[in-house]
Amino acid sequence: MAKSLEAPGPALLRLWARLSPWPGGRWLFSRVLGLLVPYTDSIRPLIRVLEPGHARVDLRDRRGVRNHLQSVHAVALVNLAEVTSGLAMLVGLPPTVRGIVTGISIEYLKKARGSLVAESSVTVPVVTAPCDHTVTASIRDPQGEVVAEAKVRWRLSPA
Repeated sequence: MAKSLEAPGPALLRLWARLSPWPGGRWLFSRVLGLLVPYTDSIRPLIRVLEPGHARVDLRDRRGVRNHLQSVHAVALVNLAEVTSGLAMLVGLPPTVRGIVTGISIEYLKKARGSLVAESSVTVPVVTAPCDHTVTASIRDPQGEVVAEAKVRWRLSPA
């Protein structure tokens, strides 16, 4: 019988607990996350807060994430929202539950300029059978205004 892979949430949380207290530890954790999830690394997110059911992630405004209007590209924003919701959800799940994104919608409220902060908080449901659960991630600009809000649908199921 094939060995079941460990759910990623507990491993991520252990790595975060080990690295985040040290100088440069949050940056190092973010780089390791980028190695594990290469597409996510394309936006170079910096994880600031990570705890079960909650994540806060920064995105530095730089040429590589901009569009022709000199604002942060729509796909970079959706990538940021997905990783933020994903971290909040995955580290909140017990090791016996797995999750995968099955849908995402995002509303762009204004041009995103400057360094951005995405935040997501979720109450993880008790999962005894496959179910869908929606997580919201809000992205704010340096003035604290919401520039985009995403709803990410997760399919959760017992491992």
